[in-house]
Amino acid sequence: MNRAFSRKKDKTWMHTPEALSKHYIPYNAKFLGSTEVEQPKGTEVVRDAVRKLKFARHIKKSEGQKIPKVELQISIYGVKILEPKTKEVQHNCQLHRISFCADDKTDKRIFTFICKDSESNKHLCYVFDSEKCAEEITLTIGQAFNLAYRKFLESGGKDVETRKQIAGLQKRIQDLETENMELKNKVQDLENQLRITQQLPWISTTATEKKAGSVSPKSPSTDIFDMIPFSPTSHQSSVPTPNGTQPPPVPSRSTEIKRDLFGAEPFDPFNCGAGDFPPDIQSKLDEMQEGFKMGLTLEGTVFCLDPLDSRC
Repeated sequence: MNRAFSRKKDKTWMHTPEALSKHYIPYNAKFLGSTEVEQPKGTEVVRDAVRKLKFARHIKKSEGQKIPKVELQISIYGVKILEPKTKEVQHNCQLHRISFCADDKTDKRIFTFICKDSESNKHLCYVFDSEKCAEEITLTIGQAFNLAYRKFLESGGKDVETRKQIAGLQKRIQDLETENMELKNKVQDLENQLRITQQLPWISTTATEKKAGSVSPKSPSTDIFDMIPFSPTSHQSSVPTPNGTQPPPVPSRSTEIKRDLFGAEPFDPFNCGAGDFPPDIQSKLDEMQEGFKMGLTLEGTVFCLDPLDSRC
């Protein structure tokens, strides 16, 4: 496992970028299992894990149990481990979580990779037995990591899954805005009905006065304090103040800033900055950035694609 491997010296990959970007590369292998390791990298770390799992498989083989066969599907979206017949996904290892990958030069059938578990955040070492393709599978994972990191940088950190989440949030926002508009229309209808109801007593009084033949204008009635009763339908501009001046006009509703029922301005998802992502999406982006920056150590060589680091 300690053979030096330089991707700078050998830039020829085994597959076309389209094969890993638009499809996946399948491989058949036997799955010895996975075990927790203390470090995300290291030849000795995977060597101890291989010894541990080989010993466990030797015991199971003596009991009549066979090593299960699996299908590996490698793409820029990760390494999937499936049951070959039913195609049921047993493990889905995202590339930014894979930190170390190697094939055993003392046993050319064995290859491993270390991946950080998405739920427990523990580092797990996965060990496989492939009779002919161990080294090729290792290189394919390295190429997929290379392409995935470049895609991550080119897209500004917004991977395909994150774009789907953002699109879902935008759809939810549009639905809420539509619901908000419907509620505002209902409130407006209720206000109109209330205004008509409050105007009815005044209309009835005016009709009675006309029927009685009253032609002279009547001054508005006053209460016991000689004050004109308040009416929500009366126009403030038509009632002079005690000093003879007119009250200021009521501002029109059309000049007000459009706000929702809770007093907030409508949210525009297309003006959303990078720092305005919801916490779950932002944490996902931060995790991917951290994982890709750690790089993938392939047989002792780190795949580092950060253009700011001239050493890689």
